[in-house]
Amino acid sequence: MSLKKEKIIITIFVFLICFPFHFIYDKFPCFYFSIFFPVNESVFEHIKMVNTALLVGALLEYFILRKYNLKYHNFGLSVFFSLIGNILFFILIYFPIYLKFGENFVFNIICLIISVIISQIISYYIMKFNKLNLNLIALTLIIILCTFFGLLTYYPLENPLFLDSENNKYGILMYLI
Repeated sequence: MSLKKEKIIITIFVFLICFPFHFIYDKFPCFYFSIFFPVNESVFEHIKMVNTALLVGALLEYFILRKYNLKYHNFGLSVFFSLIGNILFFILIYFPIYLKFGENFVFNIICLIISVIISQIISYYIMKFNKLNLNLIALTLIIILCTFFGLLTYYPLENPLFLDSENNKYGILMYLI
């Protein structure tokens, strides 16, 4: 299996699992799920949802790469930068449009597709560059990023990125009060 074919499979997989991921915390509310799945309808929580889907996709990708004995020295780095690419896409492109025009289901799906594709393209090109081997550093950065997402779920900044516009609340703690 070629890397390009594998990336297409992972892109489709990540896109599809975003839909059930959107509702996991609603069905199974607990601390661990609150770290990885959206707890409200803010843009930040949707970034977190896509990043979780990208992480699950990366886990599947790791097993596919092992099964077909494909060796890429910078897999962890490609995962980290795909997560960063997703965050930047949402903040720089999606968020300003969302602020101007508001919630739109079709627009959200289109942005989700574009975000996942951009993330996988970033990952693809980093994996093609075989001169790097920074997996331990990348894994550490991914753990820090997940911790950061968890902290911001419980202690969000009071700005529009974190505002659940449906309920006019921030984060998860305001729902527990």
